[in-house]
Amino acid sequence: MPDPAATGSASLLFIAGIGSAGLCLGLLLEHLILPRLLPRLAGPPAIRPGITTAAAGFALSALLAWRFGTSAELPAYLVLAIAGIQLTRIDFLHHLLPNRLVLPLLGAGVLLLAFAAAVAGNAGNLLRGLSGAVILFILYLILALTSRNGLGMGDVKLAAPLGLYLGYLGWSPLFYGGALGFVAGGIASVLVVLKNRGNKPQEVAYGPSMLAAGIAVILLAQ
Repeated sequence: MPDPAATGSASLLFIAGIGSAGLCLGLLLEHLILPRLLPRLAGPPAIRPGITTAAAGFALSALLAWRFGTSAELPAYLVLAIAGIQLTRIDFLHHLLPNRLVLPLLGAGVLLLAFAAAVAGNAGNLLRGLSGAVILFILYLILALTSRNGLGMGDVKLAAPLGLYLGYLGWSPLFYGGALGFVAGGIASVLVVLKNRGNKPQEVAYGPSMLAAGIAVILLAQ
């Protein structure tokens, strides 16, 4: 019978190792890959934001390792977390969700989740994920075209990979992830309006709210 203490230590080492790997991948993406993909968005290195994104990469990767363990789904959701951190940073600073990051996120998600579905022998998960991508994309597109709530086409395109990752886990995560994204975005809009009362209205970045809600649901979904 395996020693429970040794098993727990191995689990903690695995989680810490995945967290460290996520930190390294985040630094690689931020400092080596993005300056080549998006040179006009690259600026001089800043210590405080760099520490923040590195810490977020470690924390989210460790939480995902705790959530998924050694399952084949883990690499796909690590990609979402690492890319999501950079998309959040870019959207906060520039109010932009660049195609050169959103579209590869969608493509990588399809490939990695297809591999995970093949390992699990459950193609239904992938089909549901693809359906989720289409559903959330169309929903955001309709809202962007018919409402004045500040949704942009970048948010619409980001809805596709989020729908893929949420839908892969089930219809309930897809529903709650999409709904909480709207709630978080609405709260952010109210806070910005209150903060800038009497001044010129500022554009609200919805991408961070969408990503935060989606990843929170992924971590909590059973």
